[in-house]
Amino acid sequence: MTLHLVDTAVACFSDFDNNRTMETKAALKALAALAQETRLGIFRYLVEKGPDGAFVGSIAEDLSLAAATLSFHLKELTHAELLDSTQEGRFIRYTANLAVVQNVVNFLTENCCGGDASKCAPVCAPAPAKRVAKKAAPPARRTASARR
Repeated sequence: MTLHLVDTAVACFSDFDNNRTMETKAALKALAALAQETRLGIFRYLVEKGPDGAFVGSIAEDLSLAAATLSFHLKELTHAELLDSTQEGRFIRYTANLAVVQNVVNFLTENCCGGDASKCAPVCAPAPAKRVAKKAAPPARRTASARR
């Protein structure tokens, strides 16, 4: 009987450890992908675009990124499940996967204040976003067809 209880406890602990390891690996993958300036910029850009996201060409143009550079970073963000992509004809639309980011935040803060939310609710609550006046956009570059 005692041996059965030990086996059950070990099995439960193993399941817990495997789940925790999976959560840790997913969090590390997402955090590592965002720990690079260009990828963080792409992700924030797509967050700003909301659920409509943006096509690859728009991302490249708006962020002044070369196609090969953008492709590399989109692959890394998609591999970390931070972006979703949808093929629309010849074009690919990317959107930010906010559920993954929320899962990472939840993972990082799940034991905040020992799990007693009443102790830390004001501390862990997101601060209101500070609005910073945007700089005026530089004048648009004239393309060859616009100069004619």
